[in-house]
Amino acid sequence: MSFRRRNVGLTGSTRPDGSSTAQVQAKENIVLPGVRPSPTDGRLTTSTGTSSLDGLLAGHSGLVLGSSLLVEESGTTDYAGALLRFYAAEGLVQGHHVHVIGLPEHWGRELPGVVGDLEKKDQPASRGEKMKIAWRYESLGQFGAGPSARERSKPSSPQEGDANAASQSIPISFCHTFDLTKRLVHPSSAKIEFLPLGINPSQSPFSAILERLKGSLANSSPDSVHRIVVPSLLSPAIYPSHASQPQNILEFLHSLRALYATYTNRVTAVFSLPVSLYPRSSGLVRWIELLNDGVLELSPFPHSAEGDRATRGPDGATEDPPQGLLQIHRLPVLHERGSGARTSETDWTFTLSRRKFVIKPFNLPPVEGDTDAQQAEGPSSKNSKADLEF
Repeated sequence: MSFRRRNVGLTGSTRPDGSSTAQVQAKENIVLPGVRPSPTDGRLTTSTGTSSLDGLLAGHSGLVLGSSLLVEESGTTDYAGALLRFYAAEGLVQGHHVHVIGLPEHWGRELPGVVGDLEKKDQPASRGEKMKIAWRYESLGQFGAGPSARERSKPSSPQEGDANAASQSIPISFCHTFDLTKRLVHPSSAKIEFLPLGINPSQSPFSAILERLKGSLANSSPDSVHRIVVPSLLSPAIYPSHASQPQNILEFLHSLRALYATYTNRVTAVFSLPVSLYPRSSGLVRWIELLNDGVLELSPFPHSAEGDRATRGPDGATEDPPQGLLQIHRLPVLHERGSGARTSETDWTFTLSRRKFVIKPFNLPPVEGDTDAQQAEGPSSKNSKADLEF
């Protein structure tokens, strides 16, 4: 029977590449801007710029680094373009490196501006958004929220006080609110790059783009996050005719997946695809969907005067009417064991207002003449005990 002294610490083990365990842990502890761990499995995630969309992505509360999202849209509207603008604007605000493929610099000047904290305070909060709880739990913020009251208390050491003061001077938010009527003022350190398509018919229009993406990732620092934005993929107004050939577009998507695997914790991508021009029944679109981790489809409603009437939510507050259906064809499940929570809802609606893109479950309104159902939705039917305080 062997004995070991209990006051002798274990030394760090050495990995096959010569680096110790402590060095590997130090690399993994690098703090990336605008990134937080997933509540499901701890993988690093970043925001899409739309909080309701973050909540749909398999329970990760954001888009997992090293994954991609494809947003399909039918019709002549551009709701998917608004989602991509929020995604790019969020990246610039967080200090990420944004790569826009196929569009000129004018697209970057039309990114929505950030809603300030003073404007958020002026907005009346609905009663359903704020829940009154016991006083001892009020200091516990939501997952991903700003510093709580416990963190803003008096520090135990001067070093911690300096660190807390520095963190309070720069407000950090995981997902910002943007206003489509404003224009984003690019920070002085903003990194946005517009990658043009090749026009030589004998070569792939994506060859030069891939080379520039590889060079940018290889030459950037390990704490930099890159966002790839591909608006209106294969649209004839942007892409040459030979871009839709399978040997060009599928090779491009395969190469991007190789970049996701090489830089797992540093790259995300969001695409938009007009399914009115490229229907889902075609084999090319099926392959494009298979080469993306998440696939969503936007189906806008036909415009009508009756559909523009405002509705009332469960709390009695006035809400904008839904503007279309959102279908989830695939969520970013990250391995064969099914990492990520799947949603039980099958149909969703979306509403794009001046300041936000909201996704909600699809609920049919009560039938006209059904007075019992209409009264059940009214504010007078709410239980009076909901206003009780603990």
